[in-house]
Amino acid sequence: MSNEMTQQERRLWLIDALLAEDPRYDQVEVRQDVQGQKQLLRSLMNLRPPKPLNREFLAVQDAYLAREAQERGIVQADGLQEVEPQICLWQGDICRLAADGIVNAANDQLLGCFHPCHGCIDNAIHSAAGLELRQACADLMAAQGHPEPCGQAKLTPAFNLPSRFVLHTVGPIVRGPLTRTHKAQLASCYESCLALAEKHSLKSLAFCCISCGEYGFPADEAALIATTAVRDYLRTTSSSLKVIFNVFTNQDLALYQAQLGQLHP
Repeated sequence: MSNEMTQQERRLWLIDALLAEDPRYDQVEVRQDVQGQKQLLRSLMNLRPPKPLNREFLAVQDAYLAREAQERGIVQADGLQEVEPQICLWQGDICRLAADGIVNAANDQLLGCFHPCHGCIDNAIHSAAGLELRQACADLMAAQGHPEPCGQAKLTPAFNLPSRFVLHTVGPIVRGPLTRTHKAQLASCYESCLALAEKHSLKSLAFCCISCGEYGFPADEAALIATTAVRDYLRTTSSSLKVIFNVFTNQDLALYQAQLGQLHP
């Protein structure tokens, strides 16, 4: 059925299915414009708790998200130019990257962001991957039985993202002066993700700016810690992993260019 539907038909079908799950949504109005419908669908997905999904829903959702990924444009990690041996710097939406793995800056519940259409990377990744990702994370957390500690990492399939896997790591929250503990925890996030990628034989891994933004880690210090941790890991392990530093803002781009010796590329 999903292959015979238009993208708008898929979007409206998914909205109707999600609205029907919760009686509190009885009075929700579905707007006629495409952007309004996209925001509503993303909001409903963001709010939905982890619970089983039927095959029909998954087929329509996956077809819809696959088309959305194509429209955003997929960037092949293999085609990115290295700024240092085994290290690339790329500015853009991490959800477009076809790498073996991308890193998600998660919270300690590991279930994604429940704030509708929030601007954090956790929300973006879960929204683009689809509801299977939240369920996979819920299964991990149920097996673990406690919140995810800071500085560690977990791996799940990437589902509808162009990447193969998502590595979820919880970075330190900085409220007040930056401490030695904060710095060690952030370095541990990078080291844990790199080791987990190696364990699963990944060949390329894209890092977001972990703990920056909502978590308050100073961006300049974070860039220094990130690049140092990756260089040290590649050197000491003789790893062949290709690492991509993914940045979104011009400010972060400049910080990483400076750290990687590419201020004037």
